[in-house]
Amino acid sequence: MNSKTMFYILKRILLAVLTVWIVITVTFFVMRAVPGGPFLGEKAVSEAAIAALEAKYGMDQPVFNQYTTYLHDIVFDFDFGPSLKQRGREVIDIIGEGMAVSAKLGLIAAFSAAICGIVLGAVAALRRNTLIDKIIMVITTAFVSMPSFIMGSLLLLLFAVTFQILPANGNAPGGLILPIITLALYPMAYITRLTRSSMLDVLGQDYIRTAKAKGVSGMRIIFGHALKNALIPVLTYFGPMLASIVTGSLVVEKIFAVPGIGRAFVNSITNRDYPLIMGTTIILATLIVIMNLITDIMYKVVDPRIVLE
Repeated sequence: MNSKTMFYILKRILLAVLTVWIVITVTFFVMRAVPGGPFLGEKAVSEAAIAALEAKYGMDQPVFNQYTTYLHDIVFDFDFGPSLKQRGREVIDIIGEGMAVSAKLGLIAAFSAAICGIVLGAVAALRRNTLIDKIIMVITTAFVSMPSFIMGSLLLLLFAVTFQILPANGNAPGGLILPIITLALYPMAYITRLTRSSMLDVLGQDYIRTAKAKGVSGMRIIFGHALKNALIPVLTYFGPMLASIVTGSLVVEKIFAVPGIGRAFVNSITNRDYPLIMGTTIILATLIVIMNLITDIMYKVVDPRIVLE
């Protein structure tokens, strides 16, 4: 690894740290600027009770003091504070429990989508303008156009209610099958179209024609040259997509009652649980930043011709 590559990686790491700090700062001050408060509910609460709660959670301090304390706790202790609604529980524990489920769900969905999408995209490119290509494009267009909440509802109605093949509850045995399919369909369709487009572009390059003229086998051209170079746009999409799916799909987890981080995030918004909202937002943003960083570095591995600057 040369000095230019090391400098590029160091620069990207510093930019990643700066981005995470900006997210923490913006999230903190936006939540403080939201009208109302976390202790205002349906039942009337006296001003004295609100003042006591604010003092208990340190919300009676000047905003800048709250910010520095919050930043210190995150950076040095990885502590997002206690939940304001789930009394006696820490935000990091709630996020950890939700992430254990969401990570399992998201990783299976993401890699299933990537594998199926790359295979289907390559087949569509190699069989351009044939019946197979047209069928794949029609199906993927339908999946890309359909929001996840509609797809999830249709799968739930079809397989759980009508035919009763799979359970509707994410906690039941086999209950993660429908959520995984729902989460995987859109990225699979997008990756299919992305792979097909990139593959067609690569197959038209001069070095592919030169390889064919030299008598290189078709399989070696496809897997050794064309597909490898066609995966660069897929990598660009896969990194942030993986972070988003692993962190949890808000709607999908709600539909199938999956006890993941997505459902916890929705409940935190409904209950105005500010620490949990901020903690979940920061974790999601951090994962996306990390995946973007890894993706940028992976460019060099996939295509050594790329110069990192």
